[in-house]
Amino acid sequence: MNGAESLVHTLLGCGVEVCFANPGTSEMHFVAALDRIPGMRCVLGLQENVVTGMADGYWRMQGKPAATLLHCGPGLANGLSNLHNARRARSGIVNCVGDQATYHRPFDAPLTADTEGWARGVSHWLRTSTKAENVGADAAAAVQAARTSPGQIATLVLPSDTCWDDGGVVAPPLPVPVPQAADPLAVRNAARILREKKNVLILLGGTALREGAQALAWRVSKATGAKLLAEGSNGRVQRGQGRLPLERVPYPADVAIKALEWVEHIILVNSRGPVGFFAYPGKPSLHYPATAEVHVLTRYEQDPEAALGALCDELGAQAVAMPDVGKRPEAARGAPTPEGLARTVAALMPEEAIIADESVSFGRGFYSETFAAPKHDWLHITGGAIGCGLPLATGAAIGGGGRRVINLQADGSAMYTVQALWTQAREKLPVTTVILSNRKYQILLGEYQNVGANPGPTAMNMLDLGNPDIGWVKMAEAMGVAAAQATTLDQVGDLMAQSFAQPGPFLIELVI
Repeated sequence: MNGAESLVHTLLGCGVEVCFANPGTSEMHFVAALDRIPGMRCVLGLQENVVTGMADGYWRMQGKPAATLLHCGPGLANGLSNLHNARRARSGIVNCVGDQATYHRPFDAPLTADTEGWARGVSHWLRTSTKAENVGADAAAAVQAARTSPGQIATLVLPSDTCWDDGGVVAPPLPVPVPQAADPLAVRNAARILREKKNVLILLGGTALREGAQALAWRVSKATGAKLLAEGSNGRVQRGQGRLPLERVPYPADVAIKALEWVEHIILVNSRGPVGFFAYPGKPSLHYPATAEVHVLTRYEQDPEAALGALCDELGAQAVAMPDVGKRPEAARGAPTPEGLARTVAALMPEEAIIADESVSFGRGFYSETFAAPKHDWLHITGGAIGCGLPLATGAAIGGGGRRVINLQADGSAMYTVQALWTQAREKLPVTTVILSNRKYQILLGEYQNVGANPGPTAMNMLDLGNPDIGWVKMAEAMGVAAAQATTLDQVGDLMAQSFAQPGPFLIELVI
């Protein structure tokens, strides 16, 4: 058995069932092992940032890691942006990165790079295998790290001779630490704050945004009068009928500061205190008052549902009905608006749909219009590195067990990873992509003004996506995805409904 074969056997034995891949020469023995050993679903991405984004989306829906197969340091570097987003989403991924053979590396061949150095900034766990006998054990340790709460990025660098040399040993799965329980002192302190203080915000993030934790947080809120908010960007939020109509901390600095000016105490539940996405001249980095006291109920690696349950017990908070979010809205008609598109999505989406949201500036009003939608999951771009949406939707569809994925996608961001459409077509995935085609980097126009400047002709030319317009329908069709253009909400609603009734992917360019 060679090292590559021990790698595949070990990954499968540790529960890794999907490999998102863009392989090269250094990974051919791994590819050959995948060909000989049954059990691994192999999904090809045409660019490494698609590969890493798909692995992120898969974890968010499955809660278990996939492997990526990346080609040397530059291939890893191509995937760093979506590994950054995955790290911010606290997703678990096992990166398998081929590298120069150990004896070839001193010759400084063209693809030789500081692979470990590039991996370090996005990896919680990092190791380079040095011989075939170690590969299996290193792979088992990588899976253990990836599955450690709340989810971690594990990167295993594999010089090619460690894959082709004989002597590989299959390693058994390593035990995965269970999420830590909340500190009883933290629970009692939170209860004291909620009993004795006023103007208390409970800020939910991570797995505290799943249905069970939401219900417990609502009990606490009803018993104490504390307000509930979600972090601004979250890996996965369970939403819709029967779940909390949670608002998020707003993105714009002035809006967020105004929304939080009343806060005197913040209780963090798998979250962090709200800070600005960027610094702006004359504006504070913290978006909550500097005088507010911050209290931690649970850290990221701790179990929020157990902690909130203990907090309910400490407070004597009784079970209560979830708030009534009202009737499902009707589809909107006429000219496209953010609110109208959100109502249309809420009106038409199938039960248990998955929303992959990289709508950026156009989508800031989507949340309040979709509270009464059927039950669904909402996936955000978490790290701010654009190019997340299309791959995230693709990976979520593979991890979603046949559930319909709706990708609300800004046009400028989509161009970073448009190759994901090809994978959707090849894998026949149930993804409906709505391209929000305003033909400009709209968010940057706002950011330009936020730093105190007004765009002139040169600046506008750098923020404009016209001249020529991007042909989204032709581009999607060229990658095997059926597509159509819509200019009204009536048209986009009809096209969405048609796509939901058909297997496979579909793209709608909504001209806004």
